[in-house]
Amino acid sequence: GDLLTDFNLKKIMDFHADNKAKATITLTSVKDPLQFGVVITDKEKRITQFLEKPGWGEVISDTINTGIYVLEPEVLKYIPEGENFDFSQDLFPLMLKKNDALFGVTAKGYWRDIGNTDSYREAFHDIFRGKVNLKIDEPKQDFVGKDLRLGADVKLEHASGLEGTVVIGDNSQVLGDVRIKDSVIGRNCTIEAGVRLSRCIIWDNSYIKKGAKITDSVICSNVRVGQGAVLEEGVIVAEDTSIGDEAVIKADVKIWPKKTIEAGATVTSNMIWGEKWKKALFEGAIIKGLSNVELTPEFVAKLGCAYGTSLPKGSFVLGGRDSSPSSRMLKRCFVGGLLSAGVNVRDMKMTSLPLLRYKLKTFGEVGGVHFRQSQDDPALLEIVFLDGDGLDFSSNMGKNVERTFFKENFRRAHHTEPGVLVEINNVGDFYREGFLRALDREVLKKAACTVVVDFSFSPASQTLPQLLNELGFSVIALNAYVDEGRGVQLKEKNEALRQLATIVSSLGAQSGFWLDPTAEAITLVDETGRIYNGVELLSLVVAMLMKAGQKGTIAVPVQAPSTIEQMAGQKRCQVTRTKSSDRAMLEAATSSEIVLTGTTDGRFAFPRFQAAFDGMFSIAKLMELAASCGMSLSQGLSTVPARAYLQTSLACPWEMKGGIMRKMSEDSLEKEASFIDGIKVHFGDDWVLVLPDQYIPIVHIVAEAKDHKAAQRLLSEYQKKLEGWKKELM
Repeated sequence: GDLLTDFNLKKIMDFHADNKAKATITLTSVKDPLQFGVVITDKEKRITQFLEKPGWGEVISDTINTGIYVLEPEVLKYIPEGENFDFSQDLFPLMLKKNDALFGVTAKGYWRDIGNTDSYREAFHDIFRGKVNLKIDEPKQDFVGKDLRLGADVKLEHASGLEGTVVIGDNSQVLGDVRIKDSVIGRNCTIEAGVRLSRCIIWDNSYIKKGAKITDSVICSNVRVGQGAVLEEGVIVAEDTSIGDEAVIKADVKIWPKKTIEAGATVTSNMIWGEKWKKALFEGAIIKGLSNVELTPEFVAKLGCAYGTSLPKGSFVLGGRDSSPSSRMLKRCFVGGLLSAGVNVRDMKMTSLPLLRYKLKTFGEVGGVHFRQSQDDPALLEIVFLDGDGLDFSSNMGKNVERTFFKENFRRAHHTEPGVLVEINNVGDFYREGFLRALDREVLKKAACTVVVDFSFSPASQTLPQLLNELGFSVIALNAYVDEGRGVQLKEKNEALRQLATIVSSLGAQSGFWLDPTAEAITLVDETGRIYNGVELLSLVVAMLMKAGQKGTIAVPVQAPSTIEQMAGQKRCQVTRTKSSDRAMLEAATSSEIVLTGTTDGRFAFPRFQAAFDGMFSIAKLMELAASCGMSLSQGLSTVPARAYLQTSLACPWEMKGGIMRKMSEDSLEKEASFIDGIKVHFGDDWVLVLPDQYIPIVHIVAEAKDHKAAQRLLSEYQKKLEGWKKELM
């Protein structure tokens, strides 16, 4: 198998017998449970729940399935013949459903999944550090201050250069002055003078020539490493490979079997196929990096080819970008990669993300990509990946692209069959028809609203003013031109909002809107000049929707205020809570009964128009609701029930997140709690939510109560709890 452990298996079997279990799963606690199946047990150690490779928002324990099972023979009868049937995904959930005697026992000792190369190397170093109760066959030698283990017929000319734990197998030779630290050398190997080995694992029958330097790497059997060659940290060299003199293998490169590296060559990427065990490329549906530094043209072209390889040959992908020059440059590189894989591209060129999503909901494309400058840092570029319905990439879609990217297993189209690039220019007209059809034009024209809109120099300035004019709006447009030399950063937003509020008040406009550069999110300024935060805006939209008599279901994330249910309940409307990810919220928006999906950061989807966040449509729809209700925006806000809503974030290292959520789960055992995303604990009408961030090492804490003092008390209480749990886990 691919496990290394020193668990006492007899104790596990005794536990199984004592509890008269049909099946016992061996469990252990780990720092990062995301890569494993999390198992939840009750006080009697009966298993109550499985979470297969959860996200941070689903983690309520750090206890995972080790893959070590004790089974009664009768359990095997559940396994059908001739079918794929997995223990963790099929058998154990079936037993749980049947209420069989399914137990989990937490074992003490060392356990590591060594199914990837990084973990395999670390397992050896754990052995050297004495973390594993493991017997080394080679006898220990009597050298003062050294842990040296030698097999039979070993030739060792000098031991002075050996440091830490060094194991040398039968019939191997270590010639001349060498420096070897914390390494294993297999049988029948030769290590010549001047070689430097640090934290290396060398299998049988390999030859390392003079002056070679190898760091934290694995050399498989029958490998020749040339004189003066350098292998950097994390290199894996497979069987029957020859590395020439003075060659350099860069960090983390994998070289597959029977390859020849010429003398003096520098290898910077995998030879043929393989998998790199690195941090995932995707954060949700987005790949981000420093433009032209991390996201280089060659990297992005390779990424485009990987994406194209995951799609059917001859299919179409929709492409678009914002106004930044870096987006234009890198999108062209990406398109080249797609074409090389035999995938066609329809290019919308510079466009807003809602328009690109709107086009995707029609028949024709299997997916889309949008390149944009990050609002957090102008040097960062983001690539947004969308599926054929205009929804954000699912995690499985992202993993498919990553797998192809890291294996470098690209599909290369024949020279007569590359993809075709087609520019399309009529999406705006198509969008306009749907936009106007989804609104009550007569109500809006009669209201004749005056609105101030800050377009943030985005492509939306080429679309929205005309649409609002057709609906009878008087539009005062700010920053309503495309400036390719600049992008609006979040740090500039506050000043822009202050100016917007001043203009709205001075002109007596009904409202003002700051439209973010993606055209997905809005920030509202009402007629009094008040700037709304995201929670207030969500509450206002729901209040207006209910006042206008809208029937249906509203979808909001788990952290949204409970006033949503209170207002909807008064009108006999339903509210569904979703996970906080964009994909989860937009998937909810595709359901036929959903009339609104709203976030706490100013993004709204009205599925009658499109099941996607669209700030442009949100502006028109909010003003339509206000006109239908016959009230101003500030009057609408006054109808929202008064509640205090507070939130904060706490730094939390990745390796502690699982433990923190386990502590939170244990603390919530006797309380009313929900686990849609993170852990939400209810105290009557008040509640607190602890939600681990999926992409950065922090944990979010959200509290809602009847007044500010009560909410602050609840927030502070759980902040102190989390700080205490962090100290316990250190």
